[in-house]
Amino acid sequence: MTFPAILFTIIGILCVLYGIAVFLIRSGTMFYAVWLALGTCFLLMSFLIRIRFFDKLPKIARALLLIAAASVIVLFLICEGFVLRGFGSRAPEGLDYLIVLGAQVREDGPSAVLKYRLDAAVDYLKENESTLCIVTGGKGESEPLCIVTGGKGESEPLTEGEGMKQYLTAQGIDPARILVEDQARNTVQNIQFSKQLMTSPGASTALVTNNFHVTRATALARKQGLTNVYAIAAPSDPVYLPNNMFREFFGLTKDFLAGNL
Repeated sequence: MTFPAILFTIIGILCVLYGIAVFLIRSGTMFYAVWLALGTCFLLMSFLIRIRFFDKLPKIARALLLIAAASVIVLFLICEGFVLRGFGSRAPEGLDYLIVLGAQVREDGPSAVLKYRLDAAVDYLKENESTLCIVTGGKGESEPLCIVTGGKGESEPLTEGEGMKQYLTAQGIDPARILVEDQARNTVQNIQFSKQLMTSPGASTALVTNNFHVTRATALARKQGLTNVYAIAAPSDPVYLPNNMFREFFGLTKDFLAGNL
């Protein structure tokens, strides 16, 4: 077996195993299937290499395949580069608003992804008592005011907004500072509906989300007119970071094609 065939076989097996691992953690989405499909594609490529399928193709066909593969790889690397730029995002003190983007809520409370975001928001709120905090969540999204937005996913016991409010209250945030928006179903709606709760669209704002999501969320917010916007990059689980970053590639592509960016 040639080196490329061995390499594709190893990558294919790793992708399948990783997809199974993502499935087992009950992430709330079907994205694990992408890893399974990707692994299958790599295994198929290994098989085609072993039977010398590509050697039998006309030169022009091989050239077109190489160009297409190179284009996808370059696009992927560019997108991931933009994603990595958001990892160290921090916001100045004394902002008018926080917008904390929601994620899955489970029977026992916020998912790990959402808990990272809420903890980062709590830290900022306790240190900046004049900041109005907009925490947004949704469906796969004259004290400081906290606006919590988010709809209820089919598998969630309550709306993400309500779940986030409960968590913030338990962490010592005065419930009087929290407003709940429970209709948003994606990040675009999170920002759109939260913006309607702001007294001034030109107010200084920070999005609070996980590091892998900062770039896309910030771009979506600016597209919707939040010009004075920053971001606070909450941590994320290193084990599942590859899955989240891979999802962002598709998210950036989708929102760009949809005109949201």
